[in-house]
Amino acid sequence: MADHAVGLPAAELSGGDAWAGIVAYSLQIYFDFCGYSNMAIGLAFMLGFTFPRNFDYPYAALSVTDFWRRWHMSLSFWFRDYVYIPLGGNKCGRLATVRNLLVVFFLTGLWHGAAWNFIVWGLFHGLFLLLERLWLGERLARSPMLMRVGYTLLTVMSGWVFFRAVDLAHALRYLAEMFDPSRWKMPGTGTWVLMSPEVLAAFGFGILLAWPSLPWLFDRLGVQRINRSLRIPEQRLDTYYVHRLPVPLLLAGFALACALLAGNDPQPLPLLSVLSYGECIQALVGANCRRRRPASPAAHSGSGPGPAGAGTC
Repeated sequence: MADHAVGLPAAELSGGDAWAGIVAYSLQIYFDFCGYSNMAIGLAFMLGFTFPRNFDYPYAALSVTDFWRRWHMSLSFWFRDYVYIPLGGNKCGRLATVRNLLVVFFLTGLWHGAAWNFIVWGLFHGLFLLLERLWLGERLARSPMLMRVGYTLLTVMSGWVFFRAVDLAHALRYLAEMFDPSRWKMPGTGTWVLMSPEVLAAFGFGILLAWPSLPWLFDRLGVQRINRSLRIPEQRLDTYYVHRLPVPLLLAGFALACALLAGNDPQPLPLLSVLSYGECIQALVGANCRRRRPASPAAHSGSGPGPAGAGTC
């Protein structure tokens, strides 16, 4: 869906095509990136390494600043610790803070690719972080939650256009289709053809699982969590602290995901996100490890050695 919309000629691209494509790409890049980060965390766990989470439901963020506290956190922590703070952080006055943020997000864009569209994507996010730091953040804090989430999603999806587009000119044409009311039309025939029941189901499950809906449901059902890790003091980053799902359920989900992949199904990502949330490997191995080793009081209080951002994935 995303490739189709991005690949349409300017004369054939409608507002409906553009919005369908960017929503699809927003889900694609999140589940793709979060999924293989979780696989790396689980495989490292099997080898005896404990890494923190790399994503914390970024599309549930209430601001762009909050988004970067949840998205690709290992990269954010690295730039914070090795670029932003050494430059002076926010301790050297307003102008220095502006400079430091722009430097960090210029490098963030460049890290993703040596092209102008990636640099513009990074500076685009840096600009909104500056606006939130200077005055917009206070106004957002007084706004209804739905408005804050809508603002964040709209900003982030607009940024993804620069990330996915072929070049800057392409990105600007695509954004014009998205936001110019005179160009709003229903999606074209090609987009409707792609909207099979499987794709629509992937959209639905993807949107649902991009939010912390499963943790909320499991907490309400009283499903127990595995004990906290001593190595990761911040609870939201703790890859041990997941719900203890029944092993047969995890194995059945894993087998179904493998069957979908083996059948070249292009939309197994929402199902894989369920497995990613459960951290199958960690839930299976971690539960056994925790049965052998009693948890100390520090595991429940959240105190323990090691920085919150230790490791990368």
